[in-house]
Order: sequence, then C-alpha cells, then structure tokens
Amino acid sequence: METPGYTSLTRQSGLMREMQVIANNIANVSTTGFRREGIVFSEYIARLEGEPSLSMARGNARHIDLGQAGLSPTGGTYDLGLQGEGFFLIATPEGDRLTRAGAFTLSGEGTLVTPDGYALLDAGGAPVAVPPGARIISVATDGTLSADGQPVAQIGIWQPVDPLSLQHQTGTMFSATELEPADTALMRQGFLEDSNVQPVSEIARMITVQRAYEAGQKFLDAEDQRQRTVIQTLGR
Repeated sequence: METPGYTSLTRQSGLMREMQVIANNIANVSTTGFRREGIVFSEYIARLEGEPSLSMARGNARHIDLGQAGLSPTGGTYDLGLQGEGFFLIATPEGDRLTRAGAFTLSGEGTLVTPDGYALLDAGGAPVAVPPGARIISVATDGTLSADGQPVAQIGIWQPVDPLSLQHQTGTMFSATELEPADTALMRQGFLEDSNVQPVSEIARMITVQRAYEAGQKFLDAEDQRQRTVIQTLGR
C-alpha cells in the first residue's frame, strides 16, 4: 500500500473510534452525572529516507467535557447534586474514584454508598456515616452533613490538580493522579445532576463523522482501483 492509503487508514481508524465515543454519549444521555467525551486528533509526520514525508492521523486521546449540566429535583434525602467544579470521592476496590453522580443510599452499616455499594468519602478520606436513629438529615451547600441539627460529617468535594490527568474509568467514574478540595463548588440536597450530553448536537456530530468516514472509504476504493488498473496495464 502506498502513502495515501496508509494516511487514509489511520484517519478512518480515528473516525471509527470517534463514532464509538459518540454512540456511548448518546446511550448515556439520561445517565445521572454522565460527562460527555470526544476524540482529539493529532498528526504524526515521519521523514523517510529518499521519499516524501509520511503523515499519519491519530485519534487516540479522549477529551472529557466538564461543563455543568442541569440539576433535577428529586426530594431524596441522600440525593446530592453539585454546582460548579468538583466531584464526589468514592472508595472502590480499584482505588478512589471521582464522580458527579450523587444518588446515594444508606447502607446497613450506616454509611452513604452508591447504587453499587461503594462508600462516599468525607473531606478526610473516610466513609461518610450517619448516626443510628437520626431523624432529620440535612446537607449544607458546603457539604456539611447534619443529623437532627448537629454537624456529623463534611462530605468531600474534590477536583484534580491537573485537569489533564482526569481519566475516564467506567460509567460515571473517573481517576486522577492528584486531588485538591474544590472550594467553589456548591452541594444541593434533594437534587441530581443530569448528563451534560446534548442529544441534537451529538446526532449532528455523528452525521458529520459518518460522512467523513464514507468519503475516506470512497477514496480508499478509488485508490485501490487505480493501483489495480496500473498493475493490469503494466502486465499486458
């Protein structure tokens, strides 16, 4: 295969990855706390001995859209939504994870957990516990959890020191190399943050990527036919 074919194939591979990311975004348009993702393309140029330089397109890096989504009222005591930058910190078997999905429940041990049973952590990195028998639970905008009017825990709100270190793991979970408190974030009790995916924009983006992929495939087909014609002509 000649240089144009290799260049087109690398672009097609990146477009396919982007289509997969878009499909995942659309599938999670109703997922609480989901963060939209995109693909970042880069160009790799190799200088070959005695030949023209070879340009390759790479679409391996993912971009996470941290834009604020709307907050939907639920009235749930342990439903928490965030406004501004920041994440909840969750303890999982694979290590601590960040999430914007704030649908928590009270476990049998009296700690707040995710639907998967992972503990919500406080500002000191310990599980957030609710005293047994507490009747009225309130959460202030700074994350202070009070039981019957008495403060009992400070729910942690964290953000990565380096936003580029944020890596998507699974579902609505993320990891980062180093964290710091998100002092400007506000916590809203009885609300859940929606997905920040805009369906119409994602569908329009999907159509654009599909057309670009089809154009690339037509070029590859034409290039293949050109080479076949040259071989047939020279072979006569």
